Amino acid sequence: MKKRQPTDFNTRQYMEPVDFELFYYSDTALSSVAPHHHDYYELYFFLEGDVDYHVEDKLYHLEYGDCLLIPPGTSHHPVFLSRKKPYRRFVFWFRKDYYNKLRSIDQEFTYCFDQAASGRTYRFHADSTATQALQGKLMDLLEELGSSRPFKRQTAELMAVSFLVYVNRIVYDVIHQRAAVYENLLYLNICDYINRHLEEDLSLDSLAAFFYVSKFHISHIFKDNMGISLHQYILKKRLHASKNAILSGQPIGQVYHQYGFKDYTSFFRAFKKEYGASPKEYRSQHRPLAASQSAYPCDPAKSLQEDSQ
Repeated sequence: MKKRQPTDFNTRQYMEPVDFELFYYSDTALSSVAPHHHDYYELYFFLEGDVDYHVEDKLYHLEYGDCLLIPPGTSHHPVFLSRKKPYRRFVFWFRKDYYNKLRSIDQEFTYCFDQAASGRTYRFHADSTATQALQGKLMDLLEELGSSRPFKRQTAELMAVSFLVYVNRIVYDVIHQRAAVYENLLYLNICDYINRHLEEDLSLDSLAAFFYVSKFHISHIFKDNMGISLHQYILKKRLHASKNAILSGQPIGQVYHQYGFKDYTSFFRAFKKEYGASPKEYRSQHRPLAASQSAYPCDPAKSLQEDSQ
């Protein structure tokens, strides 16, 4: 990586009449910085120091590889916890009209700042590989901006857009990785809730209300994780709990109420479909010491009544 000397700290809080500006700072004796905001976009890339950073009502303790995405009008300032380490960072500014220019070409150019503004999540963390790549891109852009080579302006703009696209990709990956973790956690929490509330209302409506997510979302994650519908999962769990209760000696007529079945007929049919035997037959087959029961009469209604005992 090319070596470049840091610039002196720039105390101005306004941009020169250019599309973007880039600074690389390394300071050891900065005084406190008051909360401030500006009318342009700022991407702050942290390298070293012992710093907390306030963005609006958020407080971030910065680590190597942290990026802050600060939209216009957003209050921010650092707090220096110690000056034992140099305070090193890149600061990349670009104007609103440049943002609008990029957005008019393709809205995805401004993805990272749009996410920061809509979700009020101003920090994202790049892993070590991505951090080195970002640092390299910014150093290269600084070199270009400081050169006198032909087509410098066009080259610098291409490099700036390439850097922004790379940031967009990192932010996208971070957001979707978090989403995957959240989806898995939600799925596990719903499973746990179902197991602990088999006797209660477990309709999609009740679960959606309890977990503050849509019915479609719950159905989707269950199908993806289990390969069966939520209804099938709950039914299997209730039948499994009922089977264990029956084998433990609980009266069949109480078990189906206990585990959320509305009536004995639906319980009887579901149990027989799942285990190949009626509840009473299953108990007799798997509890050989249980008292033998008489054969079912031909009357189906009477059969159901006796089987529930």
